[in-house]
Amino acid sequence: MPLETKPVLCYVTDRRALGPQPPAGTGAAAAAAAALVEAAARAASLGVDWIQVREKDLHGGPLLKLVSDVQKRAGPARILVNDRLDVALAAGAGGVHLGGEGLPVAAVRASLGKRDAGSFLVGKSCHSLGEARAAQTAGADYIFFGPVFATPSKLAYGAPQGIDRLAGVCRALTIPVVAIGGISPDNAAECLAAGAQGVAAIRCFQQSDGLAARIARLRAVCG
Repeated sequence: MPLETKPVLCYVTDRRALGPQPPAGTGAAAAAAAALVEAAARAASLGVDWIQVREKDLHGGPLLKLVSDVQKRAGPARILVNDRLDVALAAGAGGVHLGGEGLPVAAVRASLGKRDAGSFLVGKSCHSLGEARAAQTAGADYIFFGPVFATPSKLAYGAPQGIDRLAGVCRALTIPVVAIGGISPDNAAECLAAGAQGVAAIRCFQQSDGLAARIARLRAVCG
């Protein structure tokens, strides 16, 4: 079932890529968090649909504050929280995105109970067709699949999956697939042609220089 009426553009945050990170508890650390909030607000104002707050090193309190601040500044984008279901619910976020080593989809679904479908999304990062099928069976609303193309942030996951594997996953699933890994305005259309319902990226949406033009190009090629 589709989650949006148009292809999804998802900004995955990485505040460490915004510059050197100061020690926790310093005024500079607060400034670094504020810079991420500004980046999220800027991306949302230019048309990004989803923002996945993926700051794995932050503990509960600081992460909750960051997500809450992003919620306030980056509407109407849907805010997803990486792995921390408790933080996502406390902040009133639009969903939780589970990493490969995160909570099981089935456990999250069970804890959510009868929460209205579509009001709070449960997503899963997958790197194989088997993982993708398992996530769908467990009740995921969507998956991220990748890395489709080469990208520094996904080196740990090995060689790029490529368009053919992306297409195979899209054909096999009935839930939406969002392509991730090395996404740019030059290759996003290939992902949608392969069956993906959207694209996700860090650098493409986080770098401020030329961001408006990049998002405009993505909308032009993705529809």
